[in-house]
Amino acid sequence: MWNYEKRLQYPVNIKNPDGRIAQIIMSQYGGPDGEIGASLRYLSQRFSMPNRKIMGVLNDIGTEELAHLEIVSTIVHQLTRGLSVEEIEKSGLAPYYVDHTVGIWPQAAGGIPFNACEFQSKGDAITDLYEDMAAEQKARSTYDNILRMVKDPDVADPIRFLRAREIVHFQRFGEALRILQDELDSKNFYAYNPSFDKPVSCPVSSGGCIESN
Repeated sequence: MWNYEKRLQYPVNIKNPDGRIAQIIMSQYGGPDGEIGASLRYLSQRFSMPNRKIMGVLNDIGTEELAHLEIVSTIVHQLTRGLSVEEIEKSGLAPYYVDHTVGIWPQAAGGIPFNACEFQSKGDAITDLYEDMAAEQKARSTYDNILRMVKDPDVADPIRFLRAREIVHFQRFGEALRILQDELDSKNFYAYNPSFDKPVSCPVSSGGCIESN
């Protein structure tokens, strides 16, 4: 259960609507490395995480990503609020407008709809945590790209906040990975397949690999 606070984690007050920038930032709502995928990824992975402390990390960060989803949605809403049809056409937002008017709908900057296949919940703790660290880096890279194109400080400031949180999340997942690996047998780098990790020797003369006893 969540308790909802009626305030944004970071304030958004955009004075100058811009449909072109709205399309770019929309990617962090429903794009391949956006906030929908992030929140669903972590809130799904937590159930199979064997360490309760790391489960809590996934729950905390997954919840925060929902807050980030709200920030991105607010940015897109304020960037498109009050635009005339002429401004929408000029900005290149017309195809989106035909389907959604200026409602918020999850898609990437290139127009591809959000798809749950864009994130993984593998059920292997090590695999999932590496997935999570990579996801945070990809989200940070996307925010970097957005900041290269956004000049309005009303838009750039909340984007910088979101970028900074991706870096913190990457660090927390790195710490979680170290905690988990410390719990594993030194000969078993993975969490769920120790029987697969028997050493294998590959004599050149044999023409193939054989399992060592």
